Amino acid sequence: MAQPLIAQKSPIPVEVEEGKTYFWCACGRSANQPFCDGAHKETEFTPLAYKAEETKRVFFCGCKHTGGAPLCDGSHNKL
Repeated sequence: MAQPLIAQKSPIPVEVEEGKTYFWCACGRSANQPFCDGAHKETEFTPLAYKAEETKRVFFCGCKHTGGAPLCDGSHNKL
């Protein structure tokens, strides 16, 4: 299995809106981090949908190695 590219070694804070769906980049190739821009098309990766349950700030994983995708779980501290 291929490894994703590390977009950055820190979480990416985003203000999400209740009921809105966001597509998190799982491959690390998107120029629109943390969101998908279609750059994964030549890889085995696919974006992961995240539906916001409430309006608030969340921290999307920037390193693409989280165990709690798409949100940061601190895995970047071990890279």
